[in-house]
Amino acid sequence: MSDAVKTPLYFACVVLLIVGTGIVQGWNSALLILNMGLISAIMSLGVNLQWGFAGLFNIGIMGFVALGGLAAVLTAMPPVTEAWAAGGLRVLSGLAIGAATVIGAIFAYRHLAGRTRTGILLVLLIGGFFLFRAVFDAGVAAVEAVNPASTGYLGGLGLPVIIGWPLGGVIAAGAAWIIGKAALGLRSDYLAIATLGIAEIVINIMKNEDWLSRGVKNVIGLPRPVPLEVDLQADPGFVAQAADLGLDPVLASTLYVKLAYGALFAIVLVILLWLAQKALNSPWGRMMRAIRDNEVAAEAMGKDVTARHLQVFILGSAICGIAGAMMTTLDGQLTPTSYQPLRFTFLVWVMVIVGGSGNNFGAVLGGFVIWWLWVQVEPIGLALMNLITMGMADGSFLKQHLIEAAAHMRLLTMGTILLLVLRFSPRGLLPQR
Repeated sequence: MSDAVKTPLYFACVVLLIVGTGIVQGWNSALLILNMGLISAIMSLGVNLQWGFAGLFNIGIMGFVALGGLAAVLTAMPPVTEAWAAGGLRVLSGLAIGAATVIGAIFAYRHLAGRTRTGILLVLLIGGFFLFRAVFDAGVAAVEAVNPASTGYLGGLGLPVIIGWPLGGVIAAGAAWIIGKAALGLRSDYLAIATLGIAEIVINIMKNEDWLSRGVKNVIGLPRPVPLEVDLQADPGFVAQAADLGLDPVLASTLYVKLAYGALFAIVLVILLWLAQKALNSPWGRMMRAIRDNEVAAEAMGKDVTARHLQVFILGSAICGIAGAMMTTLDGQLTPTSYQPLRFTFLVWVMVIVGGSGNNFGAVLGGFVIWWLWVQVEPIGLALMNLITMGMADGSFLKQHLIEAAAHMRLLTMGTILLLVLRFSPRGLLPQR
């Protein structure tokens, strides 16, 4: 079967899965799966750019997703004026001192030599560290002491939250540049370990730096790019339209909001997919695939492999940052403890592998299919276990054990699907042509 037939056929199956979910479980569930499927497809597209185009094994995806979520908070939440007055300038001054120390140390290392370099480096690093801690810690303590139960952080800029989506990409790209400079010279397995470790560092900073993200207390009440359900329910015109359609105003407002989110997410996905396709079919895309397939040959032909790896690493991470900002916007809150690098990184990689590494449409398809399975496997597994144990006596140890085991069907199913795809279709559902 040709790609021209398989691609629309597979996407039609995804539509049927979502519509079937709406008919069986309700349209709220179907639209939630659709919205998270769109975000998952964007994450998968970013990872496909790194792995499918360039062969970079990045398992620090959740670090960039978390930075995107932080960007949405820093953009949309209103500034906490009391916290800024108490210690905001000291926090910024401390960060500036820390940055100046690092830049000065790098400059001294590159432009000096011998004992002079060693002495100046020691003075810069030790003196800069103690000065940084003295200024920064005092500012942080003052900020976090301001009404810690509800604020205790500096807040954001109070701008529309949609501005935080591209800003999330920019922040993730900046972090990727720093990480790439340090880690892209490593072999693939060491690169994977390094990116995972860096993702853990990023997430732990967000968990512990209350002045920045409120840590484990979470940031709630994030402004939304779509109307609030209660506002729609208070609108006589909307209520009248819902009545004309035979819908309860509460249900109608929920569906309207989810559809609005879905439209915004779909626009972002289409734009990114179009750009990724343009990149794939351009001379740059052919060069990246040549580097992926044989770095030595590409380098012998005059290609700067390290620079191109850094470039695609930044681009893929930026897309993951955009997805992270969108996910935080959909949730309406930032929860640093929800970013679990090993668990969700595995899920995104399954999306890319199952969909088809190197094929942008395959990555998008994998995002939808795997997310649908991730959500539906547990209720399907529970129904299956209830069917299997139907003839067993109530209170039976085996029956109770099998029903409780349904909660663990997700990871088992993901692993089984991955093994089946690697065995019978190792290049994915929509393989790279």
